[in-house]
Order: sequence, then structure tokens, then C-alpha cells
Amino acid sequence: MQNTTTTKMKLTTTLFTLCFLMLTSLNLVAQKKADELLKEVIDKTNAYKTIEVFFSYRMVNESAGIDEVKEGKVMIKGDAYKLMIAGQTVISDGKTVWTYLLESDEVMVSDADHGEEAITPSKILTSYYNDYKASFVNDKANAALGLKTIELKPSKGKKFTKIQIGIDERKHQIANFTLFESNNTFIYSISKMNPDVKMDVKLFAYNKDDYPTAEVIDMR
Repeated sequence: MQNTTTTKMKLTTTLFTLCFLMLTSLNLVAQKKADELLKEVIDKTNAYKTIEVFFSYRMVNESAGIDEVKEGKVMIKGDAYKLMIAGQTVISDGKTVWTYLLESDEVMVSDADHGEEAITPSKILTSYYNDYKASFVNDKANAALGLKTIELKPSKGKKFTKIQIGIDERKHQIANFTLFESNNTFIYSISKMNPDVKMDVKLFAYNKDDYPTAEVIDMR
């Protein structure tokens, strides 16, 4: 159970990294520096009241023979969110996190992480802007698709060794997003993004009637 929990929470964390960095249109100017462009991402994202995103997620670990692709959707309103992907539903009101696993019919309850390494809409972009150095790089795969690439490298010890963002200049938006760990690579592509969608606050609260047979495991 502990290994399953750790894996699911890692998935949740990386997905939020995707959403808070990807969900913005960019007004690209060729002569601008990469860190200035990243600042535009921060300002644009902070202007959204809500965000609805449809995306694909790919995890690669060559040494373990893992190459998995999943489709998902996430809705975000401030620090509250609802994520649905591959038999997993994660709901948070910003204070508590409920993770429902369809395969085992379990709901794991935990406190939302507000520590230094916490990934939340209110701090993730600022954290990356302050703690990572941004630069333009030539990524062959993105170049073949007509995309420009911004690479972020940490100025001090961080979970990810680097982050690459593929940008579609014609559409003025991010097309893909890759996170590099020591052993894992997480690749995301956004298929549709809807900013400022009306969202009922009930979306971000756990309702036990929606999971009548689920075993509740309180991890707080």
C-alpha cells in the first residue's frame, strides 16, 4: 500500500507541475531573453481565475522498461483542484487531499502540502522563476515540429534535474512539457485548455455519496 501511495502522489505532483507551467498563452518576441519570457508566463497564469485542461501524460524509465501513456483532465481554481487520470481521481479544497483509486476502491485522505517544496498554483511559477535558470535550447524533436524550446535548470538542489518547454510561436502557447528526474522522464502534451471556466466550489470537495463502497484510509 505504501508503494502504491507514493507512486500515485508522485504522479499527482508531476501533473500539477505540468498544469501550472503549461496553461498560458505567450506573446513571444524573438529578442526577449528566456527569463523574461518565463516572467510573462507567471503574469499571464496569475490572471486566470480558473483553468480546465485536457492533456496526455507519458512516463519513461528505460532501465525499468517503462513507457506508459495516459490521458487526463484537471480543473483548477486557486489552490483547489480536481484531477482525473487512469482510474484515479484526486480532489483538493486547498487544505485536504482525497485520492480515489478505482482499482482498489479506496480513498486516501491526506493534508495538502504547504511546505517549501509544495507545488500549488499560488507558488509553483514563482518558485521556478526564482530557483531555475531559463535559457533557449535547440531540441531536435521540438524543432522538427516547428517549436522553440525553453530549458530550466535548478540553481540549487531540486527534485527535477531540468525542465524543457516546447512553445508554438504561431499559436502563442506551450505545446509540450518535459520533466527530467534522475531515472524518470515525464512528458506532457496539452490537447485543450479552457481558462476562466465557471466552476462550482462543490467540485473541490469530497462527497462520500459519489464513492459509496470505497474504503477510506486517513493518512493524516
